[in-house]
Amino acid sequence: MSTANPQPLWRPDPQRIAQAQITKFQAWAAEHHGAPALGGYPALHRWSVDELEAFWTAVTQWFDVRFTSPYARVLGDRSMPGAEWFPGATVNYAEHALRAAATRADEPALLHVDETHEPRPVTWSELRRQVGSLAAELRALGVRPGDRISGYLPNIPEAVVALLATAAVGAVWTSCAPDFGARSVLDRFQQVEPVVLFTVDGYRYGGKEHDRRDVVAELRRELPTLRAVVHIPLLGTEVPEGALEWSGLTSADVAPVFEPVPFDHPLWVLYSSGTTGLPKAIVQSQGGILVEHLKQLGLHCDLGPGDRFFWYTSTGWMMWNFLVSGLLTGTTIILYDGSPGYPDTGAQWRIAERTGATLFGTSAAYVMACRKAGVHPSRDFDLTTVRCVATTGSPLPPDGFRWLHDEVRQDLWIASVSGGTDVCSCFAGAVPTLPVHIGELQAPCLGTDLESWDPDGTPLIDEVGELVVTNPMPSMPIHFWNDPDGSRYHDSYFAMYPGVWRHGDWITLTSHGSVIIHGRSDSTLNRQGVRMGSADIYEAVERLPEIKESLVIGVEQPDGGYWMPLFVQLTPGAALDDALLGRIKGTIREQLSPRHVPDEVIEVPGIPHTLTGKRIEVPVKRLLQGTPLDKAVNPGSVDDLDLLRFYEELARKRA
Repeated sequence: MSTANPQPLWRPDPQRIAQAQITKFQAWAAEHHGAPALGGYPALHRWSVDELEAFWTAVTQWFDVRFTSPYARVLGDRSMPGAEWFPGATVNYAEHALRAAATRADEPALLHVDETHEPRPVTWSELRRQVGSLAAELRALGVRPGDRISGYLPNIPEAVVALLATAAVGAVWTSCAPDFGARSVLDRFQQVEPVVLFTVDGYRYGGKEHDRRDVVAELRRELPTLRAVVHIPLLGTEVPEGALEWSGLTSADVAPVFEPVPFDHPLWVLYSSGTTGLPKAIVQSQGGILVEHLKQLGLHCDLGPGDRFFWYTSTGWMMWNFLVSGLLTGTTIILYDGSPGYPDTGAQWRIAERTGATLFGTSAAYVMACRKAGVHPSRDFDLTTVRCVATTGSPLPPDGFRWLHDEVRQDLWIASVSGGTDVCSCFAGAVPTLPVHIGELQAPCLGTDLESWDPDGTPLIDEVGELVVTNPMPSMPIHFWNDPDGSRYHDSYFAMYPGVWRHGDWITLTSHGSVIIHGRSDSTLNRQGVRMGSADIYEAVERLPEIKESLVIGVEQPDGGYWMPLFVQLTPGAALDDALLGRIKGTIREQLSPRHVPDEVIEVPGIPHTLTGKRIEVPVKRLLQGTPLDKAVNPGSVDDLDLLRFYEELARKRA
């Protein structure tokens, strides 16, 4: 299919193009590293993937990356998986994140906002002091490079301090949001065996306080490797017995000591959705994240000193880690802890106004909710500082582009971006010097050799194919935790096309260079940008005695919505009455996440399986999206084809 939007919705004016960091970078890289001086972004991108070593050398020099020990070469081994970046180099991520403290000590590094919508600043000097104090205390607790430190925390300054102190000592950070239930958290943290747990007593959301002390107590019981638990009294409760108080660990005036670690030393562990079992524990490196995020935030997002970067996120989503990396560019980052729509749907616009955000990132679902609710951002809020609204979590529908253009500002840079937890970055999205077409991401990102392939590995233009990356990126996982032979890592991305990363999204690369994302080509559930696997939901729901088996599907809708039905096969004699419906939803809300309560619970005669007994999810999703049965599934792979006809008929009725 060719793109239906040949005329751009927006073009950057010549002044914006000239002032963009990416324009200045291209001219400098042309002078010093052989980049093309002419041809604009398309030429720069082609060079960045054809000449990976020259490009990444240029990035480290442009952003003045401080290598404590020099590197032998940029790419020691380019094979995937297993690419070896900057062998010999030592760095520290936290050192780079706090560099602005030397020149802008009294300016805000963080602006913290809760549901009162009143911003509270933390200066660069104060952030650096707290990180120094906490890093020293972690070392006193015996924390060493490579140890894991976990946070059960909302999006508050303490979470940023804890991450940076962890990185400063060379330990490995991992976090979950406090709306995750104990089972979801333990499925993640038990894999990595943390030695320290930072936790709150509860959180505020939607105007209510949510006490999490019972969950914290369960985490403490079920994480035997913990040597210390640090209590942050968000709701004002007393320190539990045997725990340490946050204020006591962050009160000293100590300059941070930054442990030089190898470029590929683990920085943090992020988690996949766990579609077919435990969530994958994805490990990314200090150096890989450092250079990837400098490129992404400094060049693609055009952020630097003087900017204010707001992205609505939680600590359980990779976008929180991405937000924290705004510090690398000297940007003030805005941490919002609360409901995205409290006290009204316009909440995020109000926060953007009150914080003077220059880049405001949110979910496509929020944009569409504002449109549906009749929110008028430019009428009701002063958004003169906002030059870019970025969206992710799911593709921004065409109506979302039009609404932002009409209701925020006609001269608004709209950046729909797409990437993954797996690389903690974007494959395609924001380019400040390119036009924006309705329903499309502007272009593949620098250093990302993005293609759309058919099942045989033939590249496609203007046709839907699998999203693949044919050259390594520095932020690709160094490994998965507890995957000693690398087989799970290999099978996750490299099984379909050997040596080539297959991500699991359907995309179109258009003939004018933009990218269209069509949603997942696998069965990951993606609710408001938070991914969760079906396996988590099955485990919780099927503990109920009335449920024999279940099937959950997330379906991207043509209008930008997301429909998530849960299909249940009941045990003999059970009935799907209001009481059972309430228990199903309550179980998911309490044990997993309120975001993953299904939109509908539908009784079915049975759950279809493969011949090896695996639940069939992707074919059912395709049926619900209107794909004919004979094209949605290979009939020879199914245990009961008649069961699939139920879902095909349901899709027909809904249509």
